[in-house]
Amino acid sequence: MEILKITSRSASFELSSDNPYYNEKEYDVYLNGKYLFTENRNVFTIFDLEPNEKYIVSIGEEKVEFETLMESLCIHTNSFNPSKDGIKNDTLKIQAAIMACPENGTVYLDEGTYLITSLFFKSNMTFYISKNAKIIGDLDRNNYPVLPGLFKNDKTGFEKNYGTWEGEIEDCFASTLTALDVENLNIIGNGEVDERAYMSDWYHKHREKRIAWRPFGLYIAHSKNINVIGLYIHNSPSWNVHPYFSSNLNFINLRLENPTDMPTTDGLDPDCSNDILIAGVSFKVGDDCIAIKSGALELAKKYKKASENITIRNCLMTAGHGGVVFGSESSAGIKNVEVSKCLFLDLDRGLRIKTRRGRGRVGIIDNVSFKNIKMDNVLTPFVVNMFYNMGPAGGHEEYAWTKEKLPVDERTPKIGSFHFENMNCTNVSLAAAVFLGLPEEPIEGISFENVSFSYKEDAVEGYPVMVEHKVKMLKKGIYAENINEIKLKNVKFTGNIGEDVTGDGIGDIKRI
Repeated sequence: MEILKITSRSASFELSSDNPYYNEKEYDVYLNGKYLFTENRNVFTIFDLEPNEKYIVSIGEEKVEFETLMESLCIHTNSFNPSKDGIKNDTLKIQAAIMACPENGTVYLDEGTYLITSLFFKSNMTFYISKNAKIIGDLDRNNYPVLPGLFKNDKTGFEKNYGTWEGEIEDCFASTLTALDVENLNIIGNGEVDERAYMSDWYHKHREKRIAWRPFGLYIAHSKNINVIGLYIHNSPSWNVHPYFSSNLNFINLRLENPTDMPTTDGLDPDCSNDILIAGVSFKVGDDCIAIKSGALELAKKYKKASENITIRNCLMTAGHGGVVFGSESSAGIKNVEVSKCLFLDLDRGLRIKTRRGRGRVGIIDNVSFKNIKMDNVLTPFVVNMFYNMGPAGGHEEYAWTKEKLPVDERTPKIGSFHFENMNCTNVSLAAAVFLGLPEEPIEGISFENVSFSYKEDAVEGYPVMVEHKVKMLKKGIYAENINEIKLKNVKFTGNIGEDVTGDGIGDIKRI
């Protein structure tokens, strides 16, 4: 048992286990010798602790001592006379509590239901959503403030980007929970944030900008040293959680859910951000569970900020288009991503990389590893697609989809190497993997070690990748086009149709 994160009022722990997400067996958690709860996950959090206190947490014979952090003052929101009925808008009253909070203080959201448009956090504070506290999002977009895409001082040249949408500098609505230019912020608790987007018009004409682009559930921009722990965030207008140009972020023990039939409702999308831990988070969404991004081409050329040094561990991905996804806005590059001990269930794809000509090569997608992963009923466990045809700014024109070798220029994306180790993929339907590189810029390399694929008996053929000219597949092995090297060490296929590895433009296949 190791400490993941200690705050003034919570403590998060992770058990060492080879099982992804769930522990091998249930276990009882004790605090100072008193029984708290029975748990079956590898990551758990204890809430409602007192600040600046010493505690002992124990599981069986193992004990860990820890001390909560100091807190200057705890401000209960009841002191600001909110209605807490979910009918009258409580935004100003809760915002007043935030503004009154001193450095290293806590705003404690008391039991009740709070109708909120947008709350803006400060640095050096904790916002604690208690167990029986529920924030619900306002249903009228006209009540939300707009974050302008760009502020600029024409005399000095100083500028600031706040609003964003799908990798571009755009006006967007402020999110229900918003952190701009802050540091040392904790947003924690075992309470609930229900955006209620399905009750509003957020999903209607979702590809149209109406006043501004849709907000997120939690938006963190230009910030650092942020901990988000324990919350249940669901029914968001677009992505549940969106870190943007931020660093040193911990997302622990969250539950992120969106209607599975609602468009562009990702779970957690780090964007131009670095040094991130995502641990013990469960996802059930209408699009990608985790989508790592680094901006479309113009934003990438302007700021040159890659997303890098990201650890994803002991997470559960259920219901979504992809489990861990890169792109499609990834022009500044994505580097050093390690995914381990995660469980992927009932997804279209496990690993998914989406890019195409026009996304550019300001940075490279490289140094990605998946280890100790289980996938079940994932249609296609691995997809690297450099002909992705969805989203804004093209994808349907011949330049994007042609298989002819084109000149390499600043618009040409580049993809490096990936390593997959100790993985078990069961009930595969379409293909074990599909890797589509560009003829002018092949994928550098893919390696599999101790990976097994078994196929669903009653699988139905379908489309494993989103390309302009789709091809159906059924129980296929690894299919690759334009890749320099594929390494296979102790890789097993059970129940596939045809050869284990097929395709065109494969430079070298090494079987060890």
